[in-house]
Amino acid sequence: MKNLVPTLRLAAASLIVLTACAGARPPETTPELWQKVQAANSDLACDNGSQCHSLGVGAKACGGPERYIAWSSKNGDGTQLKALVEQHAAARRADDKREGMMSTCSVVSDPGATCRAGVCVINPPALLNPGPASVK
Repeated sequence: MKNLVPTLRLAAASLIVLTACAGARPPETTPELWQKVQAANSDLACDNGSQCHSLGVGAKACGGPERYIAWSSKNGDGTQLKALVEQHAAARRADDKREGMMSTCSVVSDPGATCRAGVCVINPPALLNPGPASVK
């Protein structure tokens, strides 16, 4: 019986470790998180511009978002979308750190969003220097 006790302890410890490992999932990859962001943002329907919003996505190595996406509050408050965007940004920052990435450190301005033909879209970029006014 004395020889059986250590064997039983080892078996119990192995079972606990295996059970814990079975429940653990590897962290989601950046592309997998991006797919979830896109799925959570598939309903861009709008009745007017007040339902359209912009949200920074991704992460530049120097900080700030890589770009902006439009989203609609017509059928939801964006809570899940915002949480997924933050998870995706954290994954991008981890990727950049692991790969030693650098960026231009340029600031990407929030263009805002509007409702066009019943769909929320990002506003076109503003002209930085529209040039001289025409003189008649």
